[in-house]
Amino acid sequence: MNSDVLYGLINAMNWMNLLAAFLSVSAGVLVGALPGLSAAMGVALLIPVTFGMPADTALIALAGVYCGAIYGGSISAILLHTPGTSSAAATAIDGYQMTLKGQAGKALGTATIASFIGGILSTIALYVLSPPLASLALRFGPAEYFWLSIFGLTIIAGVSSKSILKGLLSGAIGLAVSTIGMDPVLGVPRFTFGVRYLLDGVPFTSALIGLFSMSQVLVMAESKLKVKEKAHEMTDRVMLSMAEIKRILPTCLRSTVIGTVTGILPGAGGTIAAYMGYNEARRFSKNKEEFGHGSIEGIAGAEAANNAVTGGSLIPTLTLGIPGNSVTAILLGGLIIQGMRSGPELFTSHARITYTFFAGFMVVNVFMLLVGLFAGKYFAKVASVYDGILIPIIFGLSVIGSYSIYNRLFDVWVMLIFGIVGYFIKKFDLNAAAIVLALILGPIGEAGLRRALILSRGSYEIFFRSTVSLVLIGMSLLSLFSPLLMEWLSRSRASKPKESS
Repeated sequence: MNSDVLYGLINAMNWMNLLAAFLSVSAGVLVGALPGLSAAMGVALLIPVTFGMPADTALIALAGVYCGAIYGGSISAILLHTPGTSSAAATAIDGYQMTLKGQAGKALGTATIASFIGGILSTIALYVLSPPLASLALRFGPAEYFWLSIFGLTIIAGVSSKSILKGLLSGAIGLAVSTIGMDPVLGVPRFTFGVRYLLDGVPFTSALIGLFSMSQVLVMAESKLKVKEKAHEMTDRVMLSMAEIKRILPTCLRSTVIGTVTGILPGAGGTIAAYMGYNEARRFSKNKEEFGHGSIEGIAGAEAANNAVTGGSLIPTLTLGIPGNSVTAILLGGLIIQGMRSGPELFTSHARITYTFFAGFMVVNVFMLLVGLFAGKYFAKVASVYDGILIPIIFGLSVIGSYSIYNRLFDVWVMLIFGIVGYFIKKFDLNAAAIVLALILGPIGEAGLRRALILSRGSYEIFFRSTVSLVLIGMSLLSLFSPLLMEWLSRSRASKPKESS
């Protein structure tokens, strides 16, 4: 184990891995700084590019776009009051106020340093918590894998959507699509309609690009094209004094814990973590009156939390195969494309690649710090790029990315179809992440269900025998009904002030 960790640290310093980390972080910051684009879209577009790379380099590149995009959202939030990503919405509260006061550089420096602290410390949690969880997965049999897939689906469907019904419907759509291809037990074609390209199932990467990238092109093309507001010019330094760093350090450490834990809980996401970090920063601050008027503690609380989610969300993704959010669902797809699967094998037969990825995750955060401090103000200018320029660029990248994997036009048509599907998913407020997760977990759950029934000769008692199965059943029920519980709690809190008045 220790030799694998050491190998990972050394291999992450390979020039190819360092170059991949730098370029992917820069690309991620660009994507994150553009309002309307998302980290999920950036990672989906990069997957075809990584197809021919070594597995460790490919994973580091995907992590670079992920981390860079989450941080990049703060740039437009601070300078334009328009969050580049949803997780940067809390950053805009105090960040833009500092910009109006002529302190844009200080605000951006705070966001950069806090993002680095949150990201680098969440990587430590990745090192510490992943191996024990992976060893737990060794106790999983067919019945346990069935319940694990159900748990993963209920988490995304129940937590990530405003409506349980819409969330479950999204998961059902993904499950239906996942049945296309060869039967996992009998080996006969299902729903292929004679199309030989569908024998291996729907092309996963093309589906991802369609759902997250092409759908965004259609949404952007539908809205009225307009010239965006120019970013404010920075007149001060993009750096903090030592006194200011000491001031935000406790907030960063607190928010890192919040973000890491939130990331481990699948479905919660960076937006929730950012607002939790912001609220806790205000609660513990000695300068509460500054919040909402330009507080570096407010920016630090939000940014450390949403960047800590990146490392935290990878823990259940790599160990149990349950993505923490839509980005890690796509990363899991990238893992599968590289011929690797989440679970104990990542820490045994693929240990060197896994620990290179962990070390690369630290390198990615270092590059994010350097890019933010030295080039952040230049990346800010991309936030005002005209949509009429972005639309054809994203469309072209989507087509090229879909075609380049297997060099066939069929994948481009799949991408376009899923782009239209993704467009209507956005319109009807369904959940694209639940569909992607169902595409991944559907075959696992089906295989577990049918193999368990074969082992038990048709007896359903096998699904309730083990302690692991019972725990997963309880967690599935809890996650499924958690939105109703949260709604009831919010209503009861809202009614208390009325009763007291």
